[in-house]
Amino acid sequence: MHQELLSLPKTLAEDVAQNLVMVARLIDEEPEQAYAYSRIALRLASRVAAVREAAGFAAYATQKYSEALAEFRAARRMTGRVELWPVMADCERGLGRPERALEMAGAPEVQKLDKAGQVEMRLVAAGARRDMGQLDAAIVTLQSPELASNSVQPWTPRLRYAYADALLAAGREDEAREWFAKALESDKDGATDASDRLAEMDGVDFVDALDEEGDEDADLADERDAEDAADEPEDAPDADDERADVDAFDDADVDVDDEDAKGRADKA
Repeated sequence: MHQELLSLPKTLAEDVAQNLVMVARLIDEEPEQAYAYSRIALRLASRVAAVREAAGFAAYATQKYSEALAEFRAARRMTGRVELWPVMADCERGLGRPERALEMAGAPEVQKLDKAGQVEMRLVAAGARRDMGQLDAAIVTLQSPELASNSVQPWTPRLRYAYADALLAAGREDEAREWFAKALESDKDGATDASDRLAEMDGVDFVDALDEEGDEDADLADERDAEDAADEPEDAPDADDERADVDAFDDADVDVDDEDAKGRADKA
């Protein structure tokens, strides 16, 4: 990317780079914001392949598949590289064209992909098979040396997880549980929710610790209120009663004073 930005004036290159950094920083947690930054970068430097690629991934993350596919195609035309082939095929799936994704899975470009890219293409192809209701074909598509290998690679958790999920969809629960466990074993970074899927299959319900703490706090507050109420005297007058007593006392004083004044007047 740095090399590509060198073709731009310095100030412009810095602005574009800042926007691309924000795209990379936000794309996982705040994809809509990442998309907004990608549009700024695209307006500034649409002829830079790295910008088109970033815009494609930001659109992909927000499920704007048609837009993402257009950006990926533009980036590929500019560079001639094939790395984006699997994600382009997945955009075809997102657009409701699984048959097109399968055609891409059989294209010569796949042979030019590195191992990670080929595994990604296999995942996309299996997803396309499932889109078409071909569960058995999806399972067969995922069966590969990479799946059978005991070696853990960056793609291993997702490959095992996809296989487990396809097995479960096909009603092969025992096998699915085995592969969810294998996915969890290899998933050190939490890339999948294999642990949740296993718990679901085992009938385990997780209770949110924060909710439990909130309930405990509420119970303690209720207990304190009950204790405070018990400590108060049963016949303790409230403020209104006290004010009424004071007013009555004042009225009594007025009546006495009036009687005294009347008595003095009679004697005179």
